[in-house]
Amino acid sequence: MTQEGFKRKLTAILSADVEGYSRHMGDDEEATIRTLTAYREAMAVLIQQSRGRVVDDPGDNLLAEFASVVDAVDCAVAIQQQLSELNSSLPAERQMQFRIGVNLGDVIEEGDRIYGDGVNIAARIEGRASGGGVCISRSAYDQVKNKLNLGYEYLGEHTVKNIAEPVPVYKVLMEPEAAGKIIGEKRTRLTRRHWAAVAVVVLIFGAAAAVIWNIYIRSTPSLQKDVSPGEALTSLSNKPSIAVLPFTNLSGDPEQEYFSDGITNDIITDLSKFRGLLIIASNTVFTYKGKPVKVVKSQIIGMTIS
Repeated sequence: MTQEGFKRKLTAILSADVEGYSRHMGDDEEATIRTLTAYREAMAVLIQQSRGRVVDDPGDNLLAEFASVVDAVDCAVAIQQQLSELNSSLPAERQMQFRIGVNLGDVIEEGDRIYGDGVNIAARIEGRASGGGVCISRSAYDQVKNKLNLGYEYLGEHTVKNIAEPVPVYKVLMEPEAAGKIIGEKRTRLTRRHWAAVAVVVLIFGAAAAVIWNIYIRSTPSLQKDVSPGEALTSLSNKPSIAVLPFTNLSGDPEQEYFSDGITNDIITDLSKFRGLLIIASNTVFTYKGKPVKVVKSQIIGMTIS
């Protein structure tokens, strides 16, 4: 149970710090402090306008929270755009760029302060951003990907200090031409069309198995073995035999090739459990992948996936 006196909540956290702050201070401390003060004031105004609040701003860091992830990411982009305009009036060596990270996470609230992994992850993600850039966690990305006129680049999973599991990170693409683009993200979830294809496979396989069980099954040992194409054709003359041809990936996405190959292998493995059948092994049938096959004296189970 939560310790008495502490309140937990889910919130959007924005963490920002200055890239190369130590270098700026080494070059000119007073000028750096003046610029930092002016920039933080500009950031605070934008945060308030976006319905957020500044939680803390020690040194060159700034921590803010928002009730909405959309507001947090939108504010982060607005901050970078305004700071870019402010930097344009300064010499290159005096320009100050912030890195920003945004995370949606569970935090502990104590007074006006917030603590916990939600805050820590936001700070770690911020460190993955370049000066003038914004990075967000997957939990934040899932909330904003279809709601803002922005693009995103998946940077992969990153192991971060004091966080047990790797954190998936996305870079926000703020250029107008990048709006709507998602770069680098591997689609690991099956679409509805793929699930429909799986359902069809299951139905076909179930019907075929019922027929095989009632017609061919006898109390003989399993006959699955690795055979050459020539041996397979010879065997077909005197034993009930099935070859499951490789499924075809029609999705247009090469990364889904594993899905069609996996179904082929799964069906071969399941059919091999039936006694009294010769199941042509996968290393044989995959030699026909992508090639036209003439069916002779055999029952072929196969279909395409789109």
